[in-house]
Amino acid sequence: MSGNDDIHVDDSPLRACTISRDVQNFDLLIEDMEAVMGEAWGDLSFTDSMTFLEQLEPKGMEFVALAVDYEDEEDLGLLERVIQVAKSRDIKVILIAEDVTPASLHQLLRGGADEFIPYPLPENELHNAVERLRKPAPVAINPAQSQPRSAPQPGESRNGKVIAVHGLAGGTGATTLAVNLAWELATLSKNNAPKVCVLDLDLQFGSVSTFLDLQRRDAVFELLTDTEHMDDESFYQALLVHEEELYALTSPADVIPLDMIRPEDISVILDLAKSRFDYVIVDMPTTLVQWTETVLNASKIYFATLEMDMRSAQNALRMKRALQSENLPFEKLRFVLNRAPKFTDLNGKTRVKRLEESLGITIEVQLPDGGKPVVNGADHGQTLAKTAPKNPLRKEISKLAASLNALSQQAETAA
Repeated sequence: MSGNDDIHVDDSPLRACTISRDVQNFDLLIEDMEAVMGEAWGDLSFTDSMTFLEQLEPKGMEFVALAVDYEDEEDLGLLERVIQVAKSRDIKVILIAEDVTPASLHQLLRGGADEFIPYPLPENELHNAVERLRKPAPVAINPAQSQPRSAPQPGESRNGKVIAVHGLAGGTGATTLAVNLAWELATLSKNNAPKVCVLDLDLQFGSVSTFLDLQRRDAVFELLTDTEHMDDESFYQALLVHEEELYALTSPADVIPLDMIRPEDISVILDLAKSRFDYVIVDMPTTLVQWTETVLNASKIYFATLEMDMRSAQNALRMKRALQSENLPFEKLRFVLNRAPKFTDLNGKTRVKRLEESLGITIEVQLPDGGKPVVNGADHGQTLAKTAPKNPLRKEISKLAASLNALSQQAETAA
């Protein structure tokens, strides 16, 4: 069926439709639709789809695939109406977009699209999206129901501290620090440990889920793209719990553009997390994004991890210049040297001193090389406290957690 054909909606055998300006512009979509749906699908133009959906008896129609590119951004209002009509008929919407601006993509997702797939379509991604849509909706869990003993109780309000961790280069131990610091804070005591949540805001390639052996949830994407309707229930639905002690918001199941999320979206999430947890540990993407400033301003401490190499030094200097040029609170940064030289390595200590002097920074935290146990623990989804409690890196992170908590308690007492 094409947009130029007469529309017959009675006794339709169709279970899905593509909706586009011209489906021939999306040849990979045609191939994947045939592979997934066989002959039980058709294609419609934007305008014809409105009439079709409004007249359609929705029984049997599973989803529509709305395919758009940059030329369609002039018709966002029409596209939103198509989504709304489909949703009103209880039909799922898969948004397929090529070269669409993040603002337009965000608008369409907020309009009600259930899934987003970039075009050209990644292999098997349409099939995977359809399978997700076919799964029964999870039963909503009331936050007031039984939760792990570390769970914040509904109605209680906290004033949590945000601690961000930003790797100035790949492989500088940012996620290792974020995850293990969060765990150490969450287990400081058996009876009155702080309530801790770790947020993986490396939305494309975050690995907190791997480090904690947690399965990424579709609810994360829904939460990030609809913060206007976020409440306690939707927030908790997106969280997962590691070992009944540590809450985590993993990165989404699928890669999404970093700038698709707005600063105000991040503010809403941080504010809610702060109101429910004593500490909110944020694992940041390596790159600077439009909401880096949002996290920086919300943070009590902003750890920046680096190593003794040229790439780290150059990026540290660029980070410093970028923040200072925009009059952002550079003083919140606490530089963390990963794989720091041993105490007895006098030559290494001298190199650290020279690095500080050349960059005009102070390295306040030096973390030793934890060796293979660090990688092994992460691969098995366990913290160092579980897999290598006597590891020197684990000991330093444990000391750091205790120090941060003590400083926080002192500040609260003084206030």
